[in-house]
Amino acid sequence: MNRLRTVTGTLLATATMVATATLGVVTPAAAAPAGLPGMDVSSYQGNVNWSAAWNNGARFAYVKATEGTYYTNAYFAQQYNGSYNVGMIRGAYHFARPDTTTGATQANYFVDHGGGWSKDGRTLPGALDIEYNPYGATCYGLSQSAMRSWIASFVNQYHSRTGRWATIYTTTDWWTTCTGNYSGFAANNPLWIARYAGTVGTLPAGWSTYSFWQWASSGTFPGDQNVWNGTLDRLRVLACNGPC
Repeated sequence: MNRLRTVTGTLLATATMVATATLGVVTPAAAAPAGLPGMDVSSYQGNVNWSAAWNNGARFAYVKATEGTYYTNAYFAQQYNGSYNVGMIRGAYHFARPDTTTGATQANYFVDHGGGWSKDGRTLPGALDIEYNPYGATCYGLSQSAMRSWIASFVNQYHSRTGRWATIYTTTDWWTTCTGNYSGFAANNPLWIARYAGTVGTLPAGWSTYSFWQWASSGTFPGDQNVWNGTLDRLRVLACNGPC
C-alpha cells in the first residue's frame, strides 16, 4: 500500500514524501476511473464508518491484516467484519518484509492472523503487498532472482493453505526494479496495480490487464481509493473462485 498504510510514528513524514515520489506521480487522478468503486484500509484509518462508505458507493475493501511476522492490525476485526456486515466483498492483505523471514513463513503468519479464505461469495483471495521498502533498501537487499523466489515461496504456500492464488499488489516501477519485470506470476495471480494518475499506464510483464487499480491515496472513501476492473458479478466470481 501507500507507505502511509505501513509505517507509524516518526516514519510517517518521510513515508509521505517517498510514496509520492516512488509511485511516479505528484497528484492523484482528478476523477475515479471506470470500474466498481472500492477502498483499502489499515490501522491508520482506525475504526471505519462502513455504512457511510457503503452509502457513498464502495462495494469492496481490502484490509491490512499483517506485516512480516511481527505485526497485526489492531483494527482488523472492526474493519474486516465491518465491511462484510454492510454488504461489501472484502479481503485481507499482507505487507511483505522479504528481508526478515521467508515467503512461506509470512504466508503462514498471514493465514493464521486473518488472511484466510472461504467460499462464501464475499471473501476475496488474500493479497500480497510487495512494494517499496519503507525501512531501507528499495528491494530489501534481495537480488532480482532472490525476490522472485521469495514471492513464489509466499504465493505457493498461500495456495497450499487456502486453495487460492494471492492477489499481488505492486507498482510497475518496483516490479521492474526488484524482480526484473518477471512475468511468471501473471498466469495465476490477479494484479492489483498502484498508480496515481489519470491512466493505469504500463502494467508489469505478463499481465495483459489489471484486476484492481489503486488510483488515489485519498478521496470519497476512507483510506486508498480503488476500482475493480469489471462488474459486481465478476467480482463475486473472483471471490468464489468460480460460481458459488
